Amino acid sequence: MAIREDDTGFGGLVLLQDTETFSYGVDAVLLADYCKALPGESVLDLGSGNGAVALIVLGKYGVASVTGIEVQERMTRLARETAARNGLEDRLHFLQGDVLDIEALVPAGTFDAVTCNPPYAEAGRGPVSGKEAAYIARHETTASLQDFVRAGAYALKPGGRFVLVHRPSRLPDIFASMRSCGLEPKRMRLVVPKPGAAPNIVLVTATKGGGKELLIEPDLCVRKEDGSYSDELQKIYNRI
Repeated sequence: MAIREDDTGFGGLVLLQDTETFSYGVDAVLLADYCKALPGESVLDLGSGNGAVALIVLGKYGVASVTGIEVQERMTRLARETAARNGLEDRLHFLQGDVLDIEALVPAGTFDAVTCNPPYAEAGRGPVSGKEAAYIARHETTASLQDFVRAGAYALKPGGRFVLVHRPSRLPDIFASMRSCGLEPKRMRLVVPKPGAAPNIVLVTATKGGGKELLIEPDLCVRKEDGSYSDELQKIYNRI
């Protein structure tokens, strides 16, 4: 491993990253922000990788605890080291396991919110990376999108929120999976890389047992015409 310590910009929290495998990007920060968690809530992060989303949710919203589930052993170990580095072992927990085995990992109906940044590419599709960790992070291997949604629905309390970041091209699959698992899409926001560009990220929040009504929010633009980050993204990163 080539470990680098990065300041997240959220409450002085630092994240340990293996630069030879997979580093977190803007989609993780957007997911953590879109979670809109409340102090005192418990949050579950599915496919937690190196712990970026879990760490930012805790730092941004001051929740009671965040539990991450990650299938890769070395990524889980690194996330645990991040928790220890920040002195957060009592509030930030990481479990190694597959979402297919969710029943063996956490009790049913115990979390107020679930965040999920699953692999974007379906099994057998998308570019192939020579790095195993990066490939697993980007491609559905053992678990599909449906499996991640089912795991989230299992772990949520009634009325709890499932918050997902994904690609707009998968929206039909996202909505179908959510409804089949008793999660009703309530909020959606498309993310565009720059003004006039097509959306390349979508954020969706669903409620367990919620009624049928979807609020489509204004697009979020990542960069201005000059290539610098937009004011809204700077606010999300706590930079202004």
